[in-house]
Amino acid sequence: MRHSIKDIASSLGLQAEGDLDIVVTGIGEPGAATSDQLALAMRPDYAAALGQGQARAAMLWADADWRSYGLKAAILSKRPRYAMSGLSALMDKGQGYDVGVHPTALIDPTAVLGQGISVGAYSIIAAGARIGAGSVIGPQCHVGWDATLGDGALLHSGVRIGARVTIGARFIAQPGAVIGADGFSFVTPEVSGVERARDTLGGTGGEDAQAWARIHSLGAVTLGDDVEVGANTCIDRGSVRDTLVGNGTKFDNLVQIGHNVIIGHDCLICSQVGIAGSTVLGNNVVLGGQTGVSDNIRIGDNVITGGGTKVLSSVPAGRVMLGYPAVKMETHLESYKALRRLPRLMRDFAGLQKRVSKLDETD
Repeated sequence: MRHSIKDIASSLGLQAEGDLDIVVTGIGEPGAATSDQLALAMRPDYAAALGQGQARAAMLWADADWRSYGLKAAILSKRPRYAMSGLSALMDKGQGYDVGVHPTALIDPTAVLGQGISVGAYSIIAAGARIGAGSVIGPQCHVGWDATLGDGALLHSGVRIGARVTIGARFIAQPGAVIGADGFSFVTPEVSGVERARDTLGGTGGEDAQAWARIHSLGAVTLGDDVEVGANTCIDRGSVRDTLVGNGTKFDNLVQIGHNVIIGHDCLICSQVGIAGSTVLGNNVVLGGQTGVSDNIRIGDNVITGGGTKVLSSVPAGRVMLGYPAVKMETHLESYKALRRLPRLMRDFAGLQKRVSKLDETD
């Protein structure tokens, strides 16, 4: 994979300066890049390490004095990190999946496969499944009964797609992802201790043991176009209707999405987030790592939560939240600063107590 600086800049729609005929075969960090790599030095503090490497060309920020770093060429961008999206796609060598069906794969005769499909070793495509053109089904994957994948899907090894799941175009699932497992829905014959604890906010719990009865998941999962799901992430099917995810939403590794959840377009759900059943997220919501979201609440458009936030009630659009329970970030930080001052305030208070006691003794 060889690209000239001129070709890279042209494909990304960026300005390039210097010797545009320099050819690179990959990208590298500033301090470790070789002479045939394009160094990524997107900020001045990164560029300071260019002298430690051998890069002849680098991607830099707009108006950077690239010659001062000893470079022979540079690609300049007003937003280098965004430019890296296109650059990384250009340089990606892929995973080595070949077009065609591996002889160990099991494909039901009623399944419909589009043109240019790759199906890896020991994968199973069940009856009635429909796979869009140009899709890649990696090794040891399972696509369930009557499931649909749009064009250009990419399932890495060990992905499980449940029955009747519907997925749009250009879907990407990292190893071990599960789309369409049963929801976690169980009920007791009488009111359970969990229900009483919730209704009374912990005032009463459960004294009598009861067996849990399964509520079967009759719905499925529907994902829009350009959805990406991280490794070992699970999106559960709905109880009656489908669990829904909008176009462009991205899930990190180890995320759990409960039954009946609705997630809007272009959301970013980071690692170890858990969203309980029947909660609704708007568009462009960002949930930081280890955010927990309670069931049956609504989170408005453009909400952002910091890492470790626990959302126990609905959040209006546009809020930035932090803490347990979640409050506006500025409120949480103000409370945290006050908490850090408590030891000093307690020492001051103890000193005042001693002084008052001495005054009382002299009266």
